[in-house]
Amino acid sequence: MSPTLRVTLVQSELAWHDAEANRRQFEKLMEPLAGTTDLIVLPEMFTTGFTMAAEQVAEQFNGPTLDWLRAMAARTGAVITGSVVTVDAGHYFNRLIWMRPDGTHEHYDKRHLFRMAREQEHYAPGERRLIVELLGWKVCPLVCYDLRFPVWSRNHIGTDQGYDLLVYVANWPERRRYAWQTLLKARAIENLSYCVGVNRVGQDGKDFNYTGDSAAIDFLGQPLTLPSSSAFVATVNLGYAELQEFRTKFPAHLDADEFRIS
Repeated sequence: MSPTLRVTLVQSELAWHDAEANRRQFEKLMEPLAGTTDLIVLPEMFTTGFTMAAEQVAEQFNGPTLDWLRAMAARTGAVITGSVVTVDAGHYFNRLIWMRPDGTHEHYDKRHLFRMAREQEHYAPGERRLIVELLGWKVCPLVCYDLRFPVWSRNHIGTDQGYDLLVYVANWPERRRYAWQTLLKARAIENLSYCVGVNRVGQDGKDFNYTGDSAAIDFLGQPLTLPSSSAFVATVNLGYAELQEFRTKFPAHLDADEFRIS
């Protein structure tokens, strides 16, 4: 049986276009977590804030933030994930990195680019989902606007595209906070899965306000964290046995329409 999974949500302000300052900030926030958690979740574009200045701030994939994530994962003994503005083979990506304590890593490029900010004019879309395993759990990490698209987020329980935990890293502004709060619950309920969403707080370089509302949601759509519009670090314990028991008693996934997107 898979163990309880300890997941830490790190909700923070972000220094605009200042990767070094953001890495220093998160380093201070994560150092006390050593040995106490299995997965640390940072916001979207955690080194810069949500920016369209890809040419100005992008790092090579094997750049300083990847090295820093490798060092911090080793130091904390936890997987660390969040997205970074990345240039790879001449293309810019809003790239989520999944860094393990042993230094191995995987990545997911944001599939749905936020049209209202013209993100699709600056970044290339991802072409595949990422399903990773952590302590016997299967995890699907996604990025911000992906939350609005249930087909892409869809769970395929019992297959290689099934998962137990859905994770969204985000820079989701205050003006649409109700949608963020509602859709996190919807994704958990419809996918018979835990769902964790980590957002930022404060104001960015374009004067957009963020109220955070980072949350961990169980498979019934019930919150496991208290809502907050301030910076915080919180760890939740997710129960694998409870999840599997619920799926056995309420196997709604067996009645799902059969389709798959490439």
